[in-house]
Amino acid sequence: MTDSKIIDKIKLALDDIRPYLMDDGGDIELIEVTDDLTVKVKFLGACKSCTMSAMTLKGGVEEAIKKAIPEIKAVIAVEEVLN
Repeated sequence: MTDSKIIDKIKLALDDIRPYLMDDGGDIELIEVTDDLTVKVKFLGACKSCTMSAMTLKGGVEEAIKKAIPEIKAVIAVEEVLN
C-alpha cells in the first residue's frame, strides 16, 4: 500500500497544474498509485480527446509529479473501464 504522504504530494502537484487544464476545458483525476510507484491518472473534459494530451501528460503532469516526488517511476493516463 502506498504511503498517504505520497498520495497527498501527488494531489498537491495535480492541484498546481489543474488551473492550466481547466483553462482549456479539461481536468485530471488521480486514479491509483501502484506499489512500484507508477501514478495512474485520467484526463477529464476536453483533455480526454485533446491531441496534445500525450505531451501534456509527459511535459506537464509527469514533470510536476516527479518534481514533487522524485521516487515516482512513471505517470500514465488510463481510460475509463466499463464493467
